[in-house]
Amino acid sequence: MKVLWIDLNSSYAHSSLALPALHAQIKDKSPYEWEMVSATINENVGMVVERIIDHQPDIIAATMWLFNHEQLLHITSRAKALLPKACLILGGLEFLGENETFLRCNPFVDAVFRGEGEEHFPQWLSCWDNPTAWATIGGLCYLDENSVYHDNGKAKTSAFDCLVPPEESHFFNWDKPFVQLETTRGCFNTCAFCVSGGEKPVRALPIDTIRQRLDTIHQHGIKNVRVLDRTFNANPRHAKELLNLFLEYHPHIRFHLEIHPALMNDALKSELIRMPKGLLHLEAGIQSLREPVLQQCRRMGKLADAMEGLKFLCSQSNLDTHADLIAGLPLYRLEDILEDIHTLTSYCTGEIQLELLKLLPGTEMRMRAEELGIRYSPLPPYEVLQTNECTTAELQTARQLSRLLDAFYNTPAWQELTRTLILNEEGFLLQFLDYLNKRNLTDQPMSLEKRGLVLYEYCQKHHPQYQIQASIAWIEAGMSLKKKPAERVKTKHQTPPDAWEILEGTYKEELRLCFLPIDAEGTSGYWFGFEAESQRTTPVFKAKTSPNHD
Repeated sequence: MKVLWIDLNSSYAHSSLALPALHAQIKDKSPYEWEMVSATINENVGMVVERIIDHQPDIIAATMWLFNHEQLLHITSRAKALLPKACLILGGLEFLGENETFLRCNPFVDAVFRGEGEEHFPQWLSCWDNPTAWATIGGLCYLDENSVYHDNGKAKTSAFDCLVPPEESHFFNWDKPFVQLETTRGCFNTCAFCVSGGEKPVRALPIDTIRQRLDTIHQHGIKNVRVLDRTFNANPRHAKELLNLFLEYHPHIRFHLEIHPALMNDALKSELIRMPKGLLHLEAGIQSLREPVLQQCRRMGKLADAMEGLKFLCSQSNLDTHADLIAGLPLYRLEDILEDIHTLTSYCTGEIQLELLKLLPGTEMRMRAEELGIRYSPLPPYEVLQTNECTTAELQTARQLSRLLDAFYNTPAWQELTRTLILNEEGFLLQFLDYLNKRNLTDQPMSLEKRGLVLYEYCQKHHPQYQIQASIAWIEAGMSLKKKPAERVKTKHQTPPDAWEILEGTYKEELRLCFLPIDAEGTSGYWFGFEAESQRTTPVFKAKTSPNHD
């Protein structure tokens, strides 16, 4: 018998853990031959189906989630039409809620699986060709031969810490830019919009087990690890142990973590302070800076504590801290979002992620959508369309603001100038968004250079007092000195002045200098030094001359 797994991802940078996690449990015991067809959602459906048919599988399995949902249906419906005797089973986050409607609308799917599959999927494999025995398989949902719906609840692994690590499966992909490492399962928090909200108890792997897995990851030369832990600091003692463990792999591995800023005691802060720069990338769960909004979402932790914790994280130069806001939450208005962006900007947050709320299957908020006054798309990705507090147009504005933040604030080259404009110029975000919209740029991909040009031209037209700062950002980003943002720059035969204030780097005679004047006389300005023999386009030296310097 042959099991074929369809590994369908949003891009080749991503890879699902589902197949190696399941295969690792039975790789030495299964009488079945396991094979895989890997693809992205952007590939031609017919070509993917052809590869599936070539394998002639008895069982076709795949994980479905909101971003591969539509494409996976196209692929599996065609595959099942060509292989009608094959048994098709799907699992994943899309099936954490009500599944009868899906099965009746997609009769080519034989069964779907709700919950954790490591223990229960192997049980199903032992009776896959005997549907009369399916009633004993936890988590399985299906229609029998009489079209009667059966729902076996939600599967849960009884011994998370005893599972065989997915890295032991030959299907584990070591060719991606990062790997995922699940150190805990479940979440102490009760967020109504999250699929893990209220999933208790939280089960954690022993530190020694995590170390063994990190050793394997390190041996494969992996540089980035995304720790799949809903709130890594929910247990302060465990968090401290993890940080000490991560230190053992510095500077070879960088760790990406989700952290709750409201749950940081002094001991954890002390540990974070001593972490070397570059070791940690922290995703700080904020969602909103409005207490009524967080209460409506059933998010635990006091807002005042969260804001204090976020201030601390952002104040540490050794930590890379990102914060997220969710537009479309009940009681959350557009003006609140704009104010919250301003607040996060004032904290010097490393990145601000603004996302539209998605009402995912199985979440409390989806079940209470009508009660909360939320209208959402019935099709993936289930984004919110309208709330009592936000019109459709306002939510579209929030979506466009997300694009703006990603293109400018979240881009290091343009972050400092964008931050200055947000903090100093009232109404900047909406005004700049209007500027982008009128030029049809908001939803268009823009190169780093194009974004710099747009920002410079906007400042030139609306805020000329920031032109010099825009030019400096352009030069420091290594952009062409022949383009408009560098129009004031003098590049030919520049010799150093008698005196200057060195701001960055060390001056060497072999450096190629350019000068950006900031006054009409051309006596004050900024000096930049470039390595003449290097291919590097960014300056290695920066200085300033003031009017009192001759």
